[in-house]
Amino acid sequence: MKRYEVYRNMRKRAVIFGLPISLFALMMVSILASLLIIIFSFSFLVIIGLMVFNGGLFIALIRIANNPQLFQLANPFPRIISSKRYSSIDYE
Repeated sequence: MKRYEVYRNMRKRAVIFGLPISLFALMMVSILASLLIIIFSFSFLVIIGLMVFNGGLFIALIRIANNPQLFQLANPFPRIISSKRYSSIDYE
């Protein structure tokens, strides 16, 4: 009998156009903002500039999705691991 993976695990890896859902949402917000700018501006250079910007953003997001270590600023592991409870009151 076949065994199927739990649905919540499949959602974690869901991609649309090669991007995770959060990065895809960022791309869609950028495209909607670009469309609003295009509607209210009648310059051909603005249209070309926004197309280049959206293409560059898509390429950057694809690279970030494929290599997430690029923007890792902090160490993922704490210096000290302790089971001591933290409190704002100091009992010395």
